[in-house]
Amino acid sequence: MQFVVIAYDGTDEQALERRMAVREEHIKKGKELFEAGKWLYAAGILDDDGQMVGSMIICDYESKEQMHSEWLESEPYITGDVWKTLLIDRTAVAPFCGK
Repeated sequence: MQFVVIAYDGTDEQALERRMAVREEHIKKGKELFEAGKWLYAAGILDDDGQMVGSMIICDYESKEQMHSEWLESEPYITGDVWKTLLIDRTAVAPFCGK
């Protein structure tokens, strides 16, 4: 099952500091999940000034429960209190884009 995960950072003054503190861990985990075929595509969400304020991931898991146990429970942007709003919906990647 494919999912789109849209996650927005907190809006407090320390939000960017928290993001940057765990960014390398997030990138490392994302690369591992991409290489395992779990992440299909990922991008940062930017505000009008070009500052990162969130993330968008297209991923592939058997279920939401599997996604939670294999990724979200240990996602650095969640454990590091970066993402404050998380939207998760099933999606279908166009066949010409992969999987």
